[in-house]
Amino acid sequence: MTDSPSGGISRRRFLTSSGAIGTLALAGCVQNTNSGDGSGSDGSGSDGSGSDGLSGQVIIKGSSTVFPISDAMAEEFMAEHGNVNVTVDSTGSGGGFENWFCPGDSDINGASRPITDAEIEQCSGNNVEPVEFEIAGDALTVAVNNDADWVDCLTFDELRQIWSDESDVTNWSDVRDEWPDMEIERYGPASTSGTFDYFNENVVGEDTKHTTEYQPTEEDETIVQGIRDNEGGIGYFGFAYYNSNSEAVKAVEVKAEEDGECTAPSLANAKDGSYPLARPLFIYASESSLQNEAVYEFIRFYLEQAETDIVQEIGYVPSSAEQRDENLEKLDEVAG
Repeated sequence: MTDSPSGGISRRRFLTSSGAIGTLALAGCVQNTNSGDGSGSDGSGSDGSGSDGLSGQVIIKGSSTVFPISDAMAEEFMAEHGNVNVTVDSTGSGGGFENWFCPGDSDINGASRPITDAEIEQCSGNNVEPVEFEIAGDALTVAVNNDADWVDCLTFDELRQIWSDESDVTNWSDVRDEWPDMEIERYGPASTSGTFDYFNENVVGEDTKHTTEYQPTEEDETIVQGIRDNEGGIGYFGFAYYNSNSEAVKAVEVKAEEDGECTAPSLANAKDGSYPLARPLFIYASESSLQNEAVYEFIRFYLEQAETDIVQEIGYVPSSAEQRDENLEKLDEVAG
């Protein structure tokens, strides 16, 4: 087994600000550009790339919310192991399970909600045994246009009115009389997204359906851009994407009940549970893939580093030391 690097992972600049829109890489494969001959990227050999004999490929699909974390882990792991190639694609939690992980065509699936019974059944039919690891926490963020000075806080009921397919709400004034008679422009994740599933189950409600009258996408920056460019815009996504675009859009405080307290999305509020849209983030590994040394070592590295500052720098709550230890114990039990 490889040891985790001393001092943890070096700071990486995932969340950069370029004008109005900060960019997070999406839907691209991370490729190992190391030579694999034992030399580092500068030819010095100082990073030990490829020197430990570890080689192979690790394929990761799934959640766009989890994508930045997996992207970080992939790049840092490949810097340490020049003969291992880790590819990371953003496909949505559900899209990753259905089209890649459960058919046995990927090793790991990122997910912004737990795997469903139907997905477990699909996996089982293909002799894929998913192993769950909780790796971070998120403050799912509702955002509006910067000029929408009339709204600072929304209740779950008001969010339900805006996002339910049973609602006849079309303008902001339909939600509250004192709000402007301006059309609501909705932007959100596609139905293959775990964020869509979480929001639908926890806000819209299991007895109603999410509206189809919105612009769906798997690219969270597209949601940000739609909100930014439309005064009546509203959307929701993982906190990391707000964190990198906090000047482009305005986060809305949320309260679950009418008599509740409006709470802002933040890592601190997600960690202490006071933010009502706080949620866990996961990766799922195929049990058979964990028998592959490259996959096993990558997962071990991932779980160890999920408790470090790199996760917080991306915009999520790192896993606790206790969660890390539980994950590593589960990993060793399964990999045996």
